[in-house]
Amino acid sequence: MKEGREINTRTFPFPYELRKKMLQSLFDGHGNIEILPNYKFASPYIKYLPPIVSPYSWAVRTGILHDIQEERFISYTGDTAERIALRFYNLHPIKAKRLEISSSNVKELLYREALEHLRNQDSKNNMEDGSDNSNRINQLGGESWQGMVPKTVIRIILDNWNIVEKFAQSMDKTIKIFGMKFPTEGILH
Repeated sequence: MKEGREINTRTFPFPYELRKKMLQSLFDGHGNIEILPNYKFASPYIKYLPPIVSPYSWAVRTGILHDIQEERFISYTGDTAERIALRFYNLHPIKAKRLEISSSNVKELLYREALEHLRNQDSKNNMEDGSDNSNRINQLGGESWQGMVPKTVIRIILDNWNIVEKFAQSMDKTIKIFGMKFPTEGILH
């Protein structure tokens, strides 16, 4: 967050409310699933570093744990630096190998398809309506992000395809420090 607004980047393109909607679509009908906004950073992000020493990073940890009622829980990471930090914070990380269907892979396939779609749109300037994504299919051949994502999430992504196209055309403005990713906008102020 910077000045009360969420900063989205190519690494984190979808705003919190959309991410929450995606998760809720997966657990439809399960009243015991709660998605909380406790894991957020406010600029300047430099104040959270170094993670183990900074009182601000401990405040985030306290916020995360505030609403967890279970005594036993785990957190997942495939990143070594992040796993070490999570261990220090007593967030019970487990080491796991990144699956082929990781969010990073899905995101890259999304961006590849969006760029291809934009190129096709440019070459067909006389199309009546290039913004209708309801019947889109992967025309690139090979892997499709749609084969890796639940149908309910596919619908949400297609309904917000403009976000995918926007970030597909942009540089990633994210920096990774001590296993933590932050938007470069707001790192110092």
